[in-house]
Amino acid sequence: MAEMVIIGSQPKRADLHSQHVWRPGDHPSVHKIEASVTAADQFKTEMIGLLPRLHRFALTLTRSGPDADDLLQDACTTALQKWHQFDPAQPLDRWMFRILRNLWISETRKRKVRQGQGQVPAEEATRLQAENADDALKEKQLQNKVSALPDELSQPLMLVCAEGYSYREVSALLEIPIGTVMSRIHRARKLLASELGEEERIAT
Repeated sequence: MAEMVIIGSQPKRADLHSQHVWRPGDHPSVHKIEASVTAADQFKTEMIGLLPRLHRFALTLTRSGPDADDLLQDACTTALQKWHQFDPAQPLDRWMFRILRNLWISETRKRKVRQGQGQVPAEEATRLQAENADDALKEKQLQNKVSALPDELSQPLMLVCAEGYSYREVSALLEIPIGTVMSRIHRARKLLASELGEEERIAT
């Protein structure tokens, strides 16, 4: 029997339908979990879309196809483990590039201690597919030239020329002054122009 609620002199039945009945979907923690799952899926989808660019940057860092593959896998694993630390207000590609670079710095420090860690020559590394044979040859020649540059020159050059970052963004990503970024890119371009010009002179 429904409970009687006395208000003044008028007896009224408590409205059982007005009582809140808990449902799993009403629990705040459930909504948080659903939102978290959705955010995680969006994060994975966006990260997958960045894989070609991430692999290209990994190649620039490692100068080795197998090492680039391993570095990219480690970076993706790290990103998935720490995705909740990502600030959606910043670009995901910049965050991923920073993870790649930090992991590679850590790996190179370890290799200085270990012995016998050879690397595959840059010309044997995996490349992006060119549209035709002529483009593939030019791309291979240019990539070999870039790979032959010192790390301090090749990394900012690739980020600006291949990835489209501004000098300021590269400065933040590589944690060096913007003037240093500009100077290194200028030196890299001069070296490439000099080498390409010399090759053309010899060819003619």
